[in-house]
Amino acid sequence: MAVLIQLSEACKAYGKQPLLDDVSVQLSTSDKVGLIGCNGSGKSTLCKLLLGDEELDSGRLKKSSALRLGYLQQADSYGPDEKVLEFLERDSGREGWRCGKVAGRFQLKNELLEARISDLPGGYQTRVKLAAMLLGDPNFLILDEPTNYLDLKTLILLEAFLSDFNGGFLIVSHDREFLKKTCRSTLEIDRGELNFFPGGIEQFLAFKAERQQEKARQNRNVDARRKQMQDFIARNKVRASTASRAQSKMKQLDKLQKIEVEHPIRTASIRIPAVEVRKGLALRCDDLAIGYEEAEVASAIRFEIQRGEKVAVLGDNGEGKTTFLRTIADDLGVLGGAYSWGHGLEVSYYAQHVYGALDPALDIYTHLDRSAAAGVERQEILKVAGSFLFSGDEVEKKIGVLSGGERARVCLAGMLLSRRPVLLLDEPTNHLDFETVEALAQALSEYAGTVFFVSHDRTFVSLVATNIVDVGGGRVVLFPDGYESYVYRMEREAAGREEETRAREKKSRARIEPGAGGLGYQRRKELRSTLTRLKSRCGKIERKMKALEAEVGKIHLQYEENPLEYSPEKQAREKELQVELAELELQWLDAQGEIEKIAGELG
Repeated sequence: MAVLIQLSEACKAYGKQPLLDDVSVQLSTSDKVGLIGCNGSGKSTLCKLLLGDEELDSGRLKKSSALRLGYLQQADSYGPDEKVLEFLERDSGREGWRCGKVAGRFQLKNELLEARISDLPGGYQTRVKLAAMLLGDPNFLILDEPTNYLDLKTLILLEAFLSDFNGGFLIVSHDREFLKKTCRSTLEIDRGELNFFPGGIEQFLAFKAERQQEKARQNRNVDARRKQMQDFIARNKVRASTASRAQSKMKQLDKLQKIEVEHPIRTASIRIPAVEVRKGLALRCDDLAIGYEEAEVASAIRFEIQRGEKVAVLGDNGEGKTTFLRTIADDLGVLGGAYSWGHGLEVSYYAQHVYGALDPALDIYTHLDRSAAAGVERQEILKVAGSFLFSGDEVEKKIGVLSGGERARVCLAGMLLSRRPVLLLDEPTNHLDFETVEALAQALSEYAGTVFFVSHDRTFVSLVATNIVDVGGGRVVLFPDGYESYVYRMEREAAGREEETRAREKKSRARIEPGAGGLGYQRRKELRSTLTRLKSRCGKIERKMKALEAEVGKIHLQYEENPLEYSPEKQAREKELQVELAELELQWLDAQGEIEKIAGELG
C-alpha cells in the first residue's frame, strides 16, 4: 500500500522532557493503528505534529500528495442556530443528498437533519462531526480520544464505520475494548521512542510482558554465571597451578554483560481506604421523578440497590444519566416521589469536569488533606497520593501546572480519602490512560462500599459493574441481565435500525406505476441507458486521471533521483496537473452520485 505519512529522525521536546527522540515511522492506507502510552508520554503531541498543528524540533515529516487527511474536530465549528444539514452542506461544500446519505451512516436522519446542532446531546454532536469528517473523502484519519463522552450507541456506530472504512487511521484511546475492535496494529510511545507492533493491543501487551520476562530470565542466568566465575576466581587466583585459568575466567567475567531492562514506567496501583462493611439496603427509589423546573427527564423510578453493589448507569447522552446521579447526590432537587439512602450512608460525588474547578494555587497535598475525612493521618494521605502516581516531592506540585489526566487523578484521590461508603462517579475514566483506568476498575471491584458510576468505557464497565441501570425514554430502570447482554441488545438494535432504514429508503425510491409491480418498462430503459453513459464517462475520467497521476509521479521521481533537475517549469507543470486532477475528481464524484441515485431507483 502507498505510504501516506513518513516521519524520519524526528525530535520534539518540551523544556528538558523529550517526547520524541530521533524516531521514525511510516503510515499507509492499509494501517489501522492504535497509539498507546502513559499520560504525558506525547500521544496528543504526535497527533498534532502529523496534523501540522505543531512543528518538529528536528527531523522530517513527509506527506504524500495522495494524502487526504481527516480528523475529528474538537472545537465546535457550527453556528449557534445552525442545523445539521445546513452545517454539513456549508462545511463540506457537498450536495444535500450526499450530506444526508453520509449523515445517515451515523443515524442522523429525518427530523434530526433539521435539528439545531447546539440542541443535540453530546454524542449526537460528535456524530455530526464524524459525518463532516467523512464528507471530506479522507483516506487517512487521526482520532485523538474519539470515545470520550460518547454513549454506547454512538460508540457502536463509530466502530462499525471504522471497520468498513476504506483507508488507514491512527487512534488514541484509553478504551482497550475499542482498540481491540478497531485496530490491527499498535504503536507505543514510551520515553521518547516509538515502538511499532504488527498486532492488536492484546497481542502487543502479551508480547511486551513476555519480552520483559525473557530479559529478566537471561539476566538471572548472567547473575548465576557471574557468581560461579567469581567463586572460581577467588579460589584459584592465588594458586600457581590454576592462576592462568583464573585469569581466563576474569576475562570472560569482564565480557559477561546483562541485557538492559528498561525501568518500568510507573503505573497507578490504586488503593481505596477501607470503609465499614455492612449488609442491607443502600438506595431505594420510590416513584421518583427527576429533571428540572422547565422539563421532566424521567418519572416512576422504582428500584432498590443493596450495599456493596457496583451500579453502572448507562444510556444515550442527553437522556438523563447525569441528572439521575445529581439527584441522588442531593445536588438537584426531586420533582416528585422520593429516594432514600440506607441508615448512616454518606455520599461522595465525582462530577464531570470537576477537575477543572480545582484551586490552581493549591498544591496536591493540601488539596488531598482538605478532602480527607477527619482523623486521616499524613501517612495515609501520602500512601493514597502515591497510588495515584504522586510520590515524594510531587505532592508539592501546584494544581495549576498539572495536565487534565493528573487533575482527574487528584480529584479521585481526594474523593477516596473522604472515606465515604457511597461513591457516585460521573465519567471518571475520561483523561486517564488505560493502565490507570484498569487500576481504578480493579480497586473499585474490590471496594467494600457502594458505587454508582456513568461510563462508556466497556472495559471499565465490564470489570466493575454488578448491576446495570438503563436510562432513556423518560425511564430509569434496573436492567435484568449483565453488561454483556446489555451491549448485545444495543448492537442488535443498531443493526435492526440500519436494516429498517435501508428497506424504507428502497421503498421510497420506487416509482410505482398503476398495474405494474415496480418501475415501468420505458422508465427502466431510460434509466439503464443513462447509467451506461455515466459509467462510460467515469471510465474515461479514471483513465485520464491515471495518466495525469503517472506524469506527476514521474516528476516526483526525477526530483528524488536528482534534486538538481528541479526547475520552475516543472513546478508549474506539476501545479497544472494537480488542478486538472482536482477538477476531474469532482466530475467523477458527481457522476458517481448520479450512478448511485439511479442504481437506488432501479433497486
